[in-house]
Amino acid sequence: MPRPHSRVFVLSPASCAGERARILLRDEAKFELALRLRSDEGATLGETFSFLSGLYFRGKLAYGTTFARPPRAAGDGVLVITTHRGLLPPQTRVTVGELRDMACVPIDVGEPRYREPMERDAARLSTDIGASGEVVLLGSIATPKYVDILRAILGSRLKFPSEFVGRGDMSRGGLLLRHVQSGEELSYVPIEGAVRKGKRPPKLAPIRKSRRHA
Repeated sequence: MPRPHSRVFVLSPASCAGERARILLRDEAKFELALRLRSDEGATLGETFSFLSGLYFRGKLAYGTTFARPPRAAGDGVLVITTHRGLLPPQTRVTVGELRDMACVPIDVGEPRYREPMERDAARLSTDIGASGEVVLLGSIATPKYVDILRAILGSRLKFPSEFVGRGDMSRGGLLLRHVQSGEELSYVPIEGAVRKGKRPPKLAPIRKSRRHA
């Protein structure tokens, strides 16, 4: 199979309205990430969503960073879906106020505050990757909330890892981290016409621990 000219990974977001978000956004929170979010400088979107989502987002971010081949027209090989700011690089800095704003916008194709920035950035991404590039969605493929918007603009260039079918979020996160460790990419297939729901695969084998030399 020929290598695409470029490959960009689009990561589904972490919930900004769940229990971990409530812990992070408390005014009384004193741990480092919470304090940085309340500062003027803020914290990166990647580390913030990794805290909110845990293993799943950490796996997506590590995998995308490892295997992305960004187009020359744009330096970002990994982009994160947000509720109202479209697609953002994971190194984008956010503050506690911006996270609270994100929590107020539902991820729903019928919500223009979500859909319109996504359409704008997906159109820009379509131009950046060209006809021979591809976008791999690391996120839910069984619901329309991400797929419908991206597929309408990217068509057959929108792909997903076939190994995601039948797996839950934690299993996907573990799978991604194992492939980062092995250096072997997953198999990407076009979302158009693909079977996106299936039988649960066998449990993953434990991650090998690297040996430390004295």
